[in-house]
Amino acid sequence: MRIIIATIKSWNIERAQALQKECAGTHEIVIYTDREEFSVDNVRDFQPDYIFLPHWSYIIPKEITDDWECVVFHMTDLPYGRGGSPLQNLIVRGHRETKISAIRVTETLDGGPIYMKHALSLDGSASEIFVRCADVIFGEMIPKFLERKITPVPQEGEPVLFKRRKPEDSAITPDMELGTIYDYIRMLDAEGYPRAFIRFGDYRMEFADAVPSGDGQELSARVVFRKIE
Repeated sequence: MRIIIATIKSWNIERAQALQKECAGTHEIVIYTDREEFSVDNVRDFQPDYIFLPHWSYIIPKEITDDWECVVFHMTDLPYGRGGSPLQNLIVRGHRETKISAIRVTETLDGGPIYMKHALSLDGSASEIFVRCADVIFGEMIPKFLERKITPVPQEGEPVLFKRRKPEDSAITPDMELGTIYDYIRMLDAEGYPRAFIRFGDYRMEFADAVPSGDGQELSARVVFRKIE
């Protein structure tokens, strides 16, 4: 089988490379980590059976999605949670676990038919959750595609839409309880995400590495004071 994996995050790139080595001689795998590489011409030359897109943040050309089977891995139990910032939106809504939905890319955002789902814990920092998610995608889900042909089924139920969160939505406010502050810090504590912050005069206090006390009465975290330009 010939597959393309397009991803931009380090935790996925590492596992994609490991899968590529593991499948050498059995399946031909090409990895793209740059949007310029993931072009219609390159895809046409390779003629993949599947294109897997774990954490790909760019628009996929329609010429690719129309002609090849493109699979995204969305961190919600679809049709619940279509849209942007799924991890952060789940955590602010109080979810402690979710499902990764492997779906075919269609014109409807996160609305394509579903190949499979897999449970995922939302404990820990965003970085820990994304690593755990990558372990599931590359260790459990993609191998099933390599074993046999899977026919996706249409989504069922009324969609619940998530709105992509903006950096200003990461502000910690005085009315928040300690548990909420912990969730705000941990859900943004990953590569490429704007940290939870407090405005302090001419500075932003940006937080990471949050650790709650056993009794829930204290919270420690690393803070960086950043001058507001």
